[in-house]
Amino acid sequence: MPDFRYLAMDRSGNQVTGSLAARDTADAVARMRGQGLYPVEVTEGAAGRLTRAEQARPQASPIAGASRKVGRMHILLFTREMADLIDAGLPIDRGLSVLIEQSDDDALRAMVTAMREDVRAGKPLSEALQRFPREFPPLYANMIRAGEVAGQLPQVMSRLADFLEKEHVRRAQVMAALTYPSVLISVAVLAVTFLLTFVIPRLQDVFRDLGADLPIPTQMLLALSAGLMHYWWAIGGVIAATVLLFRAWVRTDGGCRVYDSFRLSAPLFGVLATKLVMARFVRTLGTLLAGGVPILEALAIAATAVGNAVASDRIGSVRDAVRQGETLAAALETTGGFLPLVVHMTAVGEETGRLPKMLIRTSDTLDMEVDNAMRRLTSLVEPMVVLLMGGFVGFVVLSILLPIFQANTIVK
Repeated sequence: MPDFRYLAMDRSGNQVTGSLAARDTADAVARMRGQGLYPVEVTEGAAGRLTRAEQARPQASPIAGASRKVGRMHILLFTREMADLIDAGLPIDRGLSVLIEQSDDDALRAMVTAMREDVRAGKPLSEALQRFPREFPPLYANMIRAGEVAGQLPQVMSRLADFLEKEHVRRAQVMAALTYPSVLISVAVLAVTFLLTFVIPRLQDVFRDLGADLPIPTQMLLALSAGLMHYWWAIGGVIAATVLLFRAWVRTDGGCRVYDSFRLSAPLFGVLATKLVMARFVRTLGTLLAGGVPILEALAIAATAVGNAVASDRIGSVRDAVRQGETLAAALETTGGFLPLVVHMTAVGEETGRLPKMLIRTSDTLDMEVDNAMRRLTSLVEPMVVLLMGGFVGFVVLSILLPIFQANTIVK
């Protein structure tokens, strides 16, 4: 039987290293747990042993910058690099030391330094990273804990890195899809503001010299221009107050649920929002299950990760049904509110014993559908903005020309 080196915690919380013979990694983990050890790292061969010099190395003090939140991209790189370092046989604290030396971000170095201190003090990595809940949400911490218990920490961290990469790509795609419409609408608003505050006021004297009653469109245009010029502060205050009140209302439990329900049922955008929520749900659940997290715990974490209170309530109902003995697919169908694709693929995954893989594949399919839908919506925004802008410009031109035509008619 092959020889396995391990890093583990005993019942007193002390760090223990050693070796044992076992058929495979799972057998090694089972033997260690039979000895009352909590496996943190299990590697085949001579790697994985901490030297006495490394165990006696003095603890480093935190570095300045720990109060600043570490960015998502830094967390992604940290996860990927740690997975590679641990998979290469480095003990956890040595892997953390390598990342400290390589990092040029003060906040990341401070965080990793604090984590290394905890690991050297005998804490498992999952407990060390729980000191930083802003950077490591429950999904992350629970997957790391499951990987430690199963002795598959490198594989679990690699799955986590894949998950974070997908999330980063999805967020970048959403931002890219929204950038062009945002720029187009901003330019249109600026152009309208310029016309009303700079061009129209300079035509008032011309209209006054015509000496005739102005047409209704021209009067409306002048009133709009005067209102914007003299009461811009009130208009800005109303807009700011509306935004602040809306944000405060959305933070309340009732307001959050009303707003999230509207997001899922809104015309045109509701289907897109539903697919986004479902894609995040099945990807999170599939990643957790693949990492060894129990299904009830995985459902509880996924409910907090979808970013929609109504969907979270539905997932909570699914969790209750699964706890009572229903299959996940049956619980999804009974609860309602889940896309047929999610229900059918979940049923296939349960029947074939490949539920995590089928859930992640379903999320990929939903992501592709979201991409297509966002491209279609983006392609509709441009003509809509152009039509609105052209309509307003036409109204301005008509309002300017009508008094001139009217004056010429009177003169004739």
